[in-house]
Amino acid sequence: MATVAESPESETHPPSHDYSKTNNLQTFNQTTPFIDYVIAQAQLYHQAFDDGVNSTIDAAKSRFAQIRSTSYAHFNQTLDSLDDLKSQYNAYEDLLFGKIKEGVLVAASRPLITCGAAAALGLTVLKRPRRVLYYSTLRLFANEESMISRAHAEVKELRQSIQLLKAEGEKLEKSALHAEEQFLHGRTKLRQAGKQIRNVIQSAYKIERRAGGLKDILGELPKREASLFRSQVYQLASEAKKEKSSLSKEISKISNYGISV
Repeated sequence: MATVAESPESETHPPSHDYSKTNNLQTFNQTTPFIDYVIAQAQLYHQAFDDGVNSTIDAAKSRFAQIRSTSYAHFNQTLDSLDDLKSQYNAYEDLLFGKIKEGVLVAASRPLITCGAAAALGLTVLKRPRRVLYYSTLRLFANEESMISRAHAEVKELRQSIQLLKAEGEKLEKSALHAEEQFLHGRTKLRQAGKQIRNVIQSAYKIERRAGGLKDILGELPKREASLFRSQVYQLASEAKKEKSSLSKEISKISNYGISV
């Protein structure tokens, strides 16, 4: 009677609630080959059982034919073969149910991995969940594409705004340079005007001194002739004094702007 060697049972440990998602994924990857191995063993045992049944049926047919033509001893041999077949079937059945029981114990000890494997199997094998997953993935990609296009549009608008700001900044810089040039030009003109005013004030001082000299000369002339010139000299001296006062105020204004004259 043929015997089948059983694979060693894998040691199972109860999962800890503190495991991270990475440890769960690694445990799932370790458990998936074991489940595949159990399914492959079950298929192998089922195939072996079918082969044994077919071979036994063929042997039984031939032996029944021999029984008809020979003797009762062949019938007893056929009964022994059937007993062997029954014991072999029981061994296969015990081994199969043992593997299934072992898989159930592993699944019960790791419910999270079992649920994940069942969900993944359902999504990949069943038609309706696979369709739902497909359309959900399409919607996800469509949403990502819309978000990417929106981000590109916003980046384009920001670039345009930055270019406008740069253009405005260049214009303001040119205006500031022009204003600075005008300011420097104005300072130069004010300094020159202040120097000219200073010269005019010096001329006014000279006129006042000359008017004082004329007063001395007029004192030596006869009164009739001196009175005629005296009024004109006083008028000229008064006008020179007024002009000097007003020009001094203009010099003070220029000095207040921080321009040395």
